[in-house]
Amino acid sequence: MALSGALFVLYVLLHMYGNLKIFGGVAAFDEYALHLRTILMPILPFGGFLWIFRAVLVVSLVAHAYAAFWLWSRANGARTTRYVAKQAAKATLRSRMMRWGGIALLLFLVWHLLQFTILKINVGSEAAGDSAGKLVISSFQVWWVVVIYLLALVALGMHLWHGVWSAAQTLGWTSSTKARRAARTTGLVIALVTAIGFALPPLAILFGIVKGS
Repeated sequence: MALSGALFVLYVLLHMYGNLKIFGGVAAFDEYALHLRTILMPILPFGGFLWIFRAVLVVSLVAHAYAAFWLWSRANGARTTRYVAKQAAKATLRSRMMRWGGIALLLFLVWHLLQFTILKINVGSEAAGDSAGKLVISSFQVWWVVVIYLLALVALGMHLWHGVWSAAQTLGWTSSTKARRAARTTGLVIALVTAIGFALPPLAILFGIVKGS
């Protein structure tokens, strides 16, 4: 779970950085989207690297979800009798938030892929055509799309914050007070940078700072 989570941390940071390209305009964002499909050409066909990377992410997602549900099941079945200190035997509030936040993120991911990758659902009023940049701008001009996105970012930030800390514990990197403080700080910084970085483009589009033309 820690290793698959580490891959997703790297992915969301790279994805967040790529999304910021929209501040350079539609042409810059479309060039970025095209470049993703030409990586390692002509060794791989057009879009080949991107599909391989997606396959790796899917495998990692399955592994991460399986590990999460297995740990959830084990935690629930660890004690079959109740006792005075039953709260100490149950998952903490933060752990519960991780579980339900993870489910919320999974549901959002399905919608996000349908909207921007698989079906390319344009819920806005502007024509997008084949332009990834115009689709992004048209979509985030709709307020409820931005609200859904921001709620997902809250879940993502919490997931990253606790996830980085948990991974550090799992990998044995929290053996001292200083190390534990560093792990918590690292998790918080990654969570804030990622959530804020992802939030900037939709907010800028919604308030008219970034426009399609």
